Amino acid sequence: QASWRGGLWLGTAQGAGTTPGPQCDLQGLWRNELGSNMTLSALDAAGTFSGSYHTAVAATNKQILVSPLQGAQQHPSTKGQPTFGFTVQWQFADSTTAFVGQCFVDRRGKETLETMWLLREEVPSRRDAWKATR
Repeated sequence: QASWRGGLWLGTAQGAGTTPGPQCDLQGLWRNELGSNMTLSALDAAGTFSGSYHTAVAATNKQILVSPLQGAQQHPSTKGQPTFGFTVQWQFADSTTAFVGQCFVDRRGKETLETMWLLREEVPSRRDAWKATR
């Protein structure tokens, strides 16, 4: 279980493998300070993963629904702090969000996912494209 503060997803490292030092493990439940929850599956051999995202905040009056996500992680280096990216297909809005980030592990084994995101909304015409991304 984890929490997110100031744009950071925080968790507890599972540790492991034969690589020295703690390794980031994206699998599991992540929670942010706004109350959003993200659950990520184990990585497959290619480094891809899937999961679900339940946002606690949205610019809509519609009911917020759990939404699927798909992503990929770079193969971890010996430092064990890989980069990753994923997209969320919102089930309650005509938009998609792309996240990119890096997983960090501190000396105590605490994991942090530092991410940035970009959201694209559907607009009626190309003329309105200027206001579709934030």
